[in-house]
Amino acid sequence: MKNIVAIAGSNSRNSINKLFISYVANKINSGVVSIFDLNDFVLPLYSPDLQADFGIPEPALRFNDLVQSADGIILSLPEHNGSYSAAFKNLLDWNSRIDMKFWAGKPILLMAASPGGRGAINVLQTAAGHIPMFGGKIISTFSLPSFYEKFKENELVDEELNDVLLKSILLFEKEI
Repeated sequence: MKNIVAIAGSNSRNSINKLFISYVANKINSGVVSIFDLNDFVLPLYSPDLQADFGIPEPALRFNDLVQSADGIILSLPEHNGSYSAAFKNLLDWNSRIDMKFWAGKPILLMAASPGGRGAINVLQTAAGHIPMFGGKIISTFSLPSFYEKFKENELVDEELNDVLLKSILLFEKEI
């Protein structure tokens, strides 16, 4: 079985992206999906001085090991002021110090969920530009807008969006 790592790029205890990634994980048929909480990788704010004085923090090394052991990665990102959450960006910054290509060619299903009507499209565009620079292979992207109207009782109730999501999942599964 393939080893798939799923993580929401939010450190909120009530993250809609965490709810959404759990839903998606249950739709994967071609591997074992392990869901990780960004709070499992709490890091000091990246600084070259901290790195010089103390090295790479253990949570960043654990995240890097997790990525390296994966056959595929599912990311669901919130949009904070048009970009990544500070916690996710910080994790990226630390991991780029371990290896600039830390995504290591892994197939990635890139998603975002938002309570707004635009579906966190800005962070998806940002991530789609950055992830390949760090060695990631984006297989498909998916945006879930208006989360509270379209995702109820742990189900994606918008049939059209659900069909698009299932197609994205199939593309991802073919690559892992």
